Amino acid sequence: MPDVNEVANPNTTLATEIYSDDNELLGKLYRLENRTNIEYNDLPEYMVNALVATEDARFYKHSGIDIKALIRAVSKLGRDGGGSTISQQLAKNLFHDLESKNKIQRVLMKFKEWIIAVKLEREYTKHEIITLYFNTVRWGNSSGIKSAAKTFFNKPVASLNIEEAAVLVGMLRAPSKYDPYRNPNNAKHVRNVVLNQMEKYDYLAEIQCDSIKSLELVLDYNFSSHNRGMATYLREQVHQFMKRWCKKNGFNIYSDGLKVYTTIDSRMQQYAEDAVEKHMSSLQEQLYGEIKRTKTMPWRDEENAWNEDKNYIPKHLKNTQQYKLAKKEGLSDAEIDIKMKTAVPMRIFSCKGTIDTTMSPIDSLKYYKQILHTGFMAMDPKNGYIKAWVGGIDFAHFQYDHVNKWSTRQVGSTFKPIVYARAIEDQIIQPCELISSGPVTFESEDGSTWTPQNSSKPKADPLPIYEGLKHSHNTMTARVMKRMEPNSPLKVKDFSDKLGIDTKKFMPYPSICLGTMDISVYEMVGAYSAFANNGVWTEPIFITRIEDKHGNVLAEFIPKTEEAMNIQTAYVMCKMLQKIPEGGTATRLRTRYGIGFPVGGKTGTTQNNSDGWFMGISPDLVGGCWVGAEDRQVHFRSTSLGQGANMALPIFGLFMQSIKKDSKISINKNDFNKPEIEFTIELDCDKYKQPTDNTSVGSEIDPFQR
Repeated sequence: MPDVNEVANPNTTLATEIYSDDNELLGKLYRLENRTNIEYNDLPEYMVNALVATEDARFYKHSGIDIKALIRAVSKLGRDGGGSTISQQLAKNLFHDLESKNKIQRVLMKFKEWIIAVKLEREYTKHEIITLYFNTVRWGNSSGIKSAAKTFFNKPVASLNIEEAAVLVGMLRAPSKYDPYRNPNNAKHVRNVVLNQMEKYDYLAEIQCDSIKSLELVLDYNFSSHNRGMATYLREQVHQFMKRWCKKNGFNIYSDGLKVYTTIDSRMQQYAEDAVEKHMSSLQEQLYGEIKRTKTMPWRDEENAWNEDKNYIPKHLKNTQQYKLAKKEGLSDAEIDIKMKTAVPMRIFSCKGTIDTTMSPIDSLKYYKQILHTGFMAMDPKNGYIKAWVGGIDFAHFQYDHVNKWSTRQVGSTFKPIVYARAIEDQIIQPCELISSGPVTFESEDGSTWTPQNSSKPKADPLPIYEGLKHSHNTMTARVMKRMEPNSPLKVKDFSDKLGIDTKKFMPYPSICLGTMDISVYEMVGAYSAFANNGVWTEPIFITRIEDKHGNVLAEFIPKTEEAMNIQTAYVMCKMLQKIPEGGTATRLRTRYGIGFPVGGKTGTTQNNSDGWFMGISPDLVGGCWVGAEDRQVHFRSTSLGQGANMALPIFGLFMQSIKKDSKISINKNDFNKPEIEFTIELDCDKYKQPTDNTSVGSEIDPFQR
């Protein structure tokens, strides 16, 4: 028997809840029970009435045991209802979750229920007993009324109407049998039984009861799952963080009812997910179209990217689970070949939803190797709050997160602004000065040389330095790098460290100026945020605080900060990045997506179109996106399709387009604030007439400063 303290403080399992910055419930973390408690004041009066009328009409008149109902139940063998009161049912919910094995045990358990019910009545008010009951009873997988209301009607309990409340109360008789999603006819029948009981005990007028019973059953089914809902990738990041935090601090992540408050803006998150879904579906069709036109598969020969690698699928087939199991079973190569080509039922991902089909393991491998993936993140550069996080195209099918700091890909030209920023910081270059766009050669100590080339011919020579970034000329970036000699790679590496980029794997070669290294979306967004935040790097964070089930704050999180560059350098970089959507490689931001307010950005396209990148900045929001296949060998053949402007930029464009239209989202749509300092850099290119590198001034220069 439980003592009084156990009765007063029942040990119920409560899920951890994850909230957005604007207080929307993003999801829960639980194992067996999806349970969240509710207060009595949040229960509609008609929901309480429905429960009392159906389960215990004399609830307010007894003290735990209803003798009259008990005698009736025994004399009529339960035909007119059971004798258990709400208090007795609560006692069973709290302390007797196991079924009795024989008649003696059942009798003993019933006596225990009576005693506990009386204790409950002494310890709690009637309202508290009702609240405890609704918080502990089960609706199938959903435990507690709050979870049930969200699951079946996708709304808070306080917003349930009378017929919805009657459905949930009716389910208590047999949750599976009266499940409105799986057995709607049964659910409608039991709903009407509950309504009749409410009329019988004067909680509803006859005309009102008849009117409600005539209504059709309407659901908004929202089954709670770790693989479904909003911000699935971010929620998994929270899950992993909380497992470590709970282990260190002595909490149970699945049962202690913790509340985790994230930095995510639910509206921005939805816009980000919509942008990813829309663009990636379109981009995937572009890849299929190229395959059809060229009559070649997208896995390219590493030596010649125009050719299909015929050994790609046989090589990867040996790494599949099906192949390894067949080998383990001792099958011959011929038998394995037959097995790999035999179609079997399977459920596969598609851009239009999950598909049930039949497919052979080898065809499944070919299908999935063509799928393009993405990672997108947006943050507030001033406080480090991550506002949107989309780690992939579908968490249910692809749980690898392409945003987090351990997921790295070659960044290409999106790294160039970091090179320019270091040179400006050291007063080595100015954005308006003219330099040659011709080739430049680097020599190493062993005598080898490196001479980068441009992907397209510059329109003139010489060009202002800002034009080199605007049109992403490799040769001009290389000249900027060479200006920083000696030890220019180490200088860029040290500068990247200040911007929160893990440079342990950076090779100290001049080629890093073109972004030959692998960096994560998380790190790149953090790095670009320093440009928009007056030169101060702020660590991107996704959790602000953790509370216990009573609302007590257990932990708060503040991002790390570091002054990465002076305020002048940061402002100049913002203005240079602003030029890129104005006729540069990111022109589509304005022409296609209509982003008219001040915004800057940089595209990135890596070797053979394997990786497409885009980084975008505005005064209040910095976003970054990577797009590519699982393997770098799989990519577009055409650069017009495989470049960052086509692969990644549209996600940022669609995202910002949605934010622009939403008047409820408050972000700064004005220009970057010019610091009130004495500038040592000339921003008016009309005043900057001194050529460098022994070149002459070419055609008239567009003013850098408006």
